[in-house]
Amino acid sequence: MVAHINKDKCLLMRFSEEYNKQQYSITGYNNEAIRVNEKSFNTGFIISPEKVVEDWQPSSYQDFRVDHLPVLFDLNPDIILLGTGVKQIFPPKSLYLALVNAKIGFEIMNTQAACRTYNILLSEDRKVVAALFIR
Repeated sequence: MVAHINKDKCLLMRFSEEYNKQQYSITGYNNEAIRVNEKSFNTGFIISPEKVVEDWQPSSYQDFRVDHLPVLFDLNPDIILLGTGVKQIFPPKSLYLALVNAKIGFEIMNTQAACRTYNILLSEDRKVVAALFIR
């Protein structure tokens, strides 16, 4: 992993190792955007090894509700990563209970930690899905 300073003086983490272009991996991130393979995202999205859901609503973690979960569940993950933005923010009780009741492993963390964890699990051939929010 190599750190670079971009024009906005934000630390941009770039992963220097080769990635499998047949899978979706996170190739860089900062507090403003996340790069998946060669495309940058600056609003919330879902990533799995086989698919990126760009037009997923909600676009921010504050708008994330239980009725947004089926899209994640339909990807049949073994684990769901929830990247909540710059800070780790635990979800409301209803959302937390829906995740528990789905009987799928999940982790809630800030988005940069979720990016790193996603790539680690991807490299281990795990069935991981991440819902990543910039804000």
